[in-house]
Amino acid sequence: MKLQDAVYNWLTITVVAHARPDDTAAQETERFFADLLREDHAVEQIAYTKEDDVYTVTFTVNNESRTFRFPAELVETMLDQINREPEKYVNYE
Repeated sequence: MKLQDAVYNWLTITVVAHARPDDTAAQETERFFADLLREDHAVEQIAYTKEDDVYTVTFTVNNESRTFRFPAELVETMLDQINREPEKYVNYE
């Protein structure tokens, strides 16, 4: 998986996990992608901000600062789907 794809996947599930703190699957999936970024891509100090219609992700790889930007509409697609059809996304303990 390319770094940009892994960061996008991490961001998408992180947005869901923050919006749904009791969603066990979202929390576990967020940890999975955070681990993948750290272990497979040497990503450290990852964080994101949302301004207007853009998410900006900043992080370091091998002590080099990196930044990716993603359209909010794209990032929030999964959360929007969950919110439209919550019966399909029941939390199982």
